[in-house]
Order: sequence, then structure tokens, then C-alpha cells
Amino acid sequence: MPDPSTTHGPTPSPTAPARALRLGVCGPVGTGKSSLIALLCRELSERLELGVVTNDIYTDEDARFLRSAGVLDADRIRAVETGACPHTAIRDDITANAMAIEELEEDYEHRLEMVLVESGGDNLTATFSPALVDVQVFVLDVAGGGDVARKGGPGIERADLLVVNKTDLGPFVGVDVPRMVADATAARGDRPVIGLSRTDRDSIDRLLAWVDNRLAEHRAGSLVPVDPGPMAAHSHAHSHEHDHGHEHGHEHGHVQGGEPVGVHHH
Repeated sequence: MPDPSTTHGPTPSPTAPARALRLGVCGPVGTGKSSLIALLCRELSERLELGVVTNDIYTDEDARFLRSAGVLDADRIRAVETGACPHTAIRDDITANAMAIEELEEDYEHRLEMVLVESGGDNLTATFSPALVDVQVFVLDVAGGGDVARKGGPGIERADLLVVNKTDLGPFVGVDVPRMVADATAARGDRPVIGLSRTDRDSIDRLLAWVDNRLAEHRAGSLVPVDPGPMAAHSHAHSHEHDHGHEHGHEHGHVQGGEPVGVHHH
């Protein structure tokens, strides 16, 4: 663990938050959310003060996995048993998670620099409330099918980062990984997509660079949490006829900026 007295990164601005960056990781069951958090802990714990809060419906299985993996001291990993659908505790009523994060930060005397929050496995509509996390990663995996990225939804389209995980499994499950990443990129516009494998150092480095950039923005006070929304983006036209006899149309969409770090453009 790093020396708590060590200063990491740039000097915070007067507007910088006086708490840890809260990074959410969500996505369907089995996509590798816990493994991704374990990877981040292994890579970052030597230079950052980290904590983790996991979510499961009835157990603390994910927390026990991370503790047994030894990626952080066991006390830095806390579990929330939601007792309901995972999206309830990360979006509809964030009280249990917010309290777990605040307690963790207080226990470490507000020295933590980043708290990773793992959602329980849910469907393609589940995203974090921006009141709970500052930035969020949505995780798909190659083994879930090459067409998943085309199905859309708020996490795929508008999470701060989309990770297509387990790219090394493509040949074994009959998935064209470049096509899947291209589909994901097309669904997200200029928002970043990273095809990730624990056996591909370049993909890990791109993930770490993205996280470091978000942390730097947080410290500088310039990171603004963005809500992907619970609904898919949409665009439709309304035609209105008035007594003076003209028509006009409107388009409605959800547009958010993003930094194309590690994006695959085609």
C-alpha cells in the first residue's frame, strides 16, 4: 500500500472535491466486472489509496472473491447486500451504497483517492445514478455474443467508457472481436471503447490511461458526472399543423461528450 503521506498527481484546485473519485462498474451477469476491478486494484494499489464497494442481491460473494484474491487489504473491500434488483441500489435508492462509501472513506480518514463501486449483474438498462458515482464503466464480454453491442441501451451507448471484455476468448466462442468492437464504437459515437484482455498488455495500459485521466480531472475539479439515463437514446419528429398552415419538426436526442481515449475508429 502507498504511504498515506505521499501526494499523488497534480495539486488539487480550490474547486476540487475533498473526497475520493467514485468509479462505478456495471454490466450484465458474468461479463467480468469483479475481474476488472481486481485488475485495477492490482495495477493501481501501489500508487493510489483504493477502496471497493461491491453489490450482490443476497450474498457478499463478489467482496469475498476480491478479498480472497488479495488485491487489497480485506478491510478496504466492503459489501452491500441489496435484497432487490441490482439497479435499485445503484440508481433508484442509493442510500445503502452511499453510506457504505462514506463509512469506508471515514474509516480511512479520507485518505482514499478512489473508490471502485461494483454493481450486481443486471441487464443492458442498468446504469449508476450520477449522485452515487462520478464516472462509470459499462462492461460487456465476448462470450456473451458478438451481437450484444448492437442491442444498444444507456450503458452501451452513453456510459463514460464501454469495455468489451475477454477479447482473447473470441476464437473459442466464434465471435469476430474486431466486428464487435466496431459495432460498439458505432453505437457510441465519440465515446471511448476499449477491447480488453488480461493477456493483452496494450489494452490494460489504455484502460489505466483512461482511469488516470478521469482521476486527474476529478482532482482538478473539472470532472462532471454525466447521467447515461435509464432509457435508450431516441430521435423522432413531430409534425404540427397550425391555423396559419405550416408544419415544423423536432428531433429529440441525448448528446454527451466523451474523450476518445483507446477508441477503435472504423
